Amino acid sequence: MSGLNHEGLLSRFERFPSVLQAVAVGVDDDNATWRPPVPEGAPEGPFGGGWSIVEIVAHLADEEEADFSVRLRSTLEDPSRAWPPIDPEGWAVERDYRSRSLTGELSRFGVERARNLLWVRELGDETDWERAYEHPTLGTFRAGDLLSAWCAHDWLHLRQIAKRMYQLTQRDAGGYSTAYAGEW
Repeated sequence: MSGLNHEGLLSRFERFPSVLQAVAVGVDDDNATWRPPVPEGAPEGPFGGGWSIVEIVAHLADEEEADFSVRLRSTLEDPSRAWPPIDPEGWAVERDYRSRSLTGELSRFGVERARNLLWVRELGDETDWERAYEHPTLGTFRAGDLLSAWCAHDWLHLRQIAKRMYQLTQRDAGGYSTAYAGEW
């Protein structure tokens, strides 16, 4: 038995959609699609100075549907089976995340998470979290690593959304300083 706190992870996994909804609900289309400017001297890329809020939420929904759940299931069922390829940055461009509705993407994420939560809860205590997939370039990933990373992925992107909200506040301050609030 590993030290994996299955219930602790699933508790955060289950709460995340409501936290995401609370942070992003009410963000209008202009602010949902806003990207920070490219820092001076940095190369221009397809995402400006970073992803917009709607792009982050669409990414979360696609990852929910086509990455973590698929790869965890594959690892548990047959760790010798190759994982299907993913291309998160390519998806953002090809699927034009920025043109999507934030409300729609929040809903899509919530539906996918609810479906995945049911499946992960059904795995139960007897799941072999040590089952491992050998990725050809990234190394060994145990099922427990995937579940843990899936949960952590949520919070990393919440931090990214919080940063966009902070940057929007700085933008809207119109030359007034936000320094009294503290450093980001």
